[in-house]
Amino acid sequence: MKKALAFSALAVAVGFAGCSSISVKRESANQVQDLSGRWNEQDSLQVAHTMISDCLSRAWLDNWDAGHSKPPVVIVGDVRNMGFEHIDTDSFIEDLQSELINSGKVQFVAGAQARQGVRAERLDQDANASADTRKANGQETGADFMLQGIINEMKDTVGGRSVVTFQTNLKLVNLETNVIVWNGEDKINKYIKRSALGF
Repeated sequence: MKKALAFSALAVAVGFAGCSSISVKRESANQVQDLSGRWNEQDSLQVAHTMISDCLSRAWLDNWDAGHSKPPVVIVGDVRNMGFEHIDTDSFIEDLQSELINSGKVQFVAGAQARQGVRAERLDQDANASADTRKANGQETGADFMLQGIINEMKDTVGGRSVVTFQTNLKLVNLETNVIVWNGEDKINKYIKRSALGF
């Protein structure tokens, strides 16, 4: 009897599995997809592009270039999520780095975590690499400016309708003087309407 019941349960499970279907449609990574209203990859790319473009168009860069023969060296510090939902700030930092590096207007040095890996490699080279190929310690390029900031989230909800605002504030700080040379803000507003049926 137990075997018969177990077989029947298995048959029902297989039957339900056979009825389900999956549909996959490949789309361009640049195509905007906004299903939930949450912060997503396109938001990260858009904000990074907009804010770095603004940062590099401001007077601080011309002032630097007028008094120096080399481009400024920039590092990205912390970008904190102050909102109430999860935001992958590491991915956003990578997008900021890409925009800075690809601009060709600044030099860029690795962040704290990446530097630890590089330093460990140099220590390994000290012990294992030939003298003419090992890289010396104490030769790192120091940053002139640090980019840091926050992402905040505001939500206004009535019934099944919501307006969500993601506000990103970034500032560029002179590491020697602590002077803020650029302060930028970008907002993304999303209008969300949810069905009362729930499906």
